[in-house]
Amino acid sequence: MTERELFIDTVLFKRPEKIPMLTMGPRESTLKRWSEEGIDKDQPWFESLCRQLNISYPHPRAPRIWPGVGFKMRPIFEEKVLEHKNGHYIVQDWMGNVTEISDEYDVSYIRDGRDFVTRRWLKFPVNSPADFEDMKTRYLLDDRLPDDFDERCAALANRDYPLSISIPGPFWQLREWCGFEPLCMLLLDDPEFVQAMIDFWSDFVAGVLERSLEKLKPDAIHVSEDMAYKGASMISPDMIREFLFPSWQRWGNIARSAGVPVYDMDSDGKIDQLIPFWIEAGINLCDPIEVAAGCDILQYQRDHGERMAYSGGIDKRCMAKGGASIEEEMRRLEPAVKSGGFIPGCDHGIPSDVSWPNMLHFGKLWAELTGWL
Repeated sequence: MTERELFIDTVLFKRPEKIPMLTMGPRESTLKRWSEEGIDKDQPWFESLCRQLNISYPHPRAPRIWPGVGFKMRPIFEEKVLEHKNGHYIVQDWMGNVTEISDEYDVSYIRDGRDFVTRRWLKFPVNSPADFEDMKTRYLLDDRLPDDFDERCAALANRDYPLSISIPGPFWQLREWCGFEPLCMLLLDDPEFVQAMIDFWSDFVAGVLERSLEKLKPDAIHVSEDMAYKGASMISPDMIREFLFPSWQRWGNIARSAGVPVYDMDSDGKIDQLIPFWIEAGINLCDPIEVAAGCDILQYQRDHGERMAYSGGIDKRCMAKGGASIEEEMRRLEPAVKSGGFIPGCDHGIPSDVSWPNMLHFGKLWAELTGWL
């Protein structure tokens, strides 16, 4: 079976003999460390892992093709450094935010997200209804598909890897426009303005999806929200029901009508309160099941059965410690794998405190858990 077939069958609880080895990957600083510790520099990191461990894995036959469906603002804001002092840059990023970052990085790290960059937000692009009217002009439905979209769709028809279309969810997108704390205050002080922004975003995403899914048949629609802290959701269940749920459900209906088998939700933090909403909205996969936030996949499986599948769930702290710590972590997850509907992987991007020797140790256990060794 191809990686694509294994992905779909695993998420749909068809229990294939092997589970795809899919995970969030390493960041730039992690790869830099690994390059000094024994990774094959002329190979992608996962292929190097498989080669060194003698894992026979169905790598995609050809370079991956992306459909080029666009949800990003057009035009983007000018990226520029506004100030440089005391080891920090004040920058304007492509989204219109003004932030402070260490001068170890530059504004391109915010654009590409290629490493873990701590920043302090100073200003956001939407502070009033007038700002939002300007922002709306950057999200017109025209030209959201590339000129060669038909050719890309034809080339993707026989792909052997899972293809996902990624969408910023309503909470995620409004946080990008307004900032987290201002958005939370707006939910209390001006819910009509919040609803107007969400309605616009829901319509825009639905329009792009409907146009793209006429010809493109992805395996998953992936929604990014990141709306939970270590203890609970960032907003109340009542607010979730009122403001977010309708968009999730609407987009899921569009995906199902187009024959997309997987509807995936991404949120860090403790997601116990959120999973029932996601199931009701038609979502059937969630990630990354962050262990440090208290997420317990075994309890989730007991609570929700085959109504929800999971991806991630391996504690990155145990990966960094290696040895007995990661061995115990993989034993903990064996029952979750046997229950089906679980693609085990790192519960976030692989951080730079994971050494390459520890990654190889983890990789062996990972391959054994998923049936490749």
